[in-house]
Parts: sequence; structure tokens; C-alpha cells
Amino acid sequence: MMTIKSLNKWANAHTYYPLDLLRVALGIFFFIKGLQFISQTHMLTELIAPLKGFGGVMLIVHYIAPVHLVGGILIAVGLLTRWALIVQLPILIGAILINFMGVMDVGNLILAIVVLLVTTFFIYYGSGKHSLDYYFKMGS
Repeated sequence: MMTIKSLNKWANAHTYYPLDLLRVALGIFFFIKGLQFISQTHMLTELIAPLKGFGGVMLIVHYIAPVHLVGGILIAVGLLTRWALIVQLPILIGAILINFMGVMDVGNLILAIVVLLVTTFFIYYGSGKHSLDYYFKMGS
């Protein structure tokens, strides 16, 4: 059975700078998306319009931007990476489903699927050797 500790050992032994750069880019992507949602709230409102009949729309609006902003920073620096990625999952799944509930935007759908796949990869891989997670773990 694979544990987080065994996954971390494997990831640290197989760490590569391109994967670290990909993790940082993913974090920056989430952070920029968070900024976009804050500065263009009408865009977020339009995106989640198909969910209006389900209630909790304001909860969704107030969940997405902060999770993207804070999570993006944590992912980029590699701190609490798995947790920061796990909280992104409902948003990413929602981003995929919204295309089937509202107007289909193939570009957004493909982007959401790719980001979901990269996010899932890093949930298993972890933050790698070049991260604050690794630095604090090794410092103790």
C-alpha cells in the first residue's frame, strides 16, 4: 500500500526541474484565475449562471476566488501542496461540468481537463524536492 511518505520518497528521488516549473506554473495559473474572478466578478457570475437553480451560488462565488488565490501561492512555492491542490478539485470538476450544463466552450473544456489532469498528477507526485514542503521537512 502506498503511503504519503512512500510517495514523497519516490518523488524526491525522481525530482526534475521541469516538473518543479510545471508546479510553479500551475500555481501561477490558479493565482491569475483568482485575480480574474475578483476583478471581473461578472465573468464568474456568467460562468456559474447554469447553477442558479441549485442554490448556494454566492457560496460558490466566495469560494472560488480565495481558493485560487491562496492555493495558487501555496502551490507555486510548494507549501501544503497536496492540500492546496485537493481544494481546487471541486472547482475544476465544476469547470468541466459547467460546459455540459450551459454553453459548450471547447477551449475552456480542454483547459479545465488539462488543469485537472496536472492537478491530479501533483496530488500524487507531491511538491518535489525544490519546495517549501521539502525544505521544512528536511529542517526538522
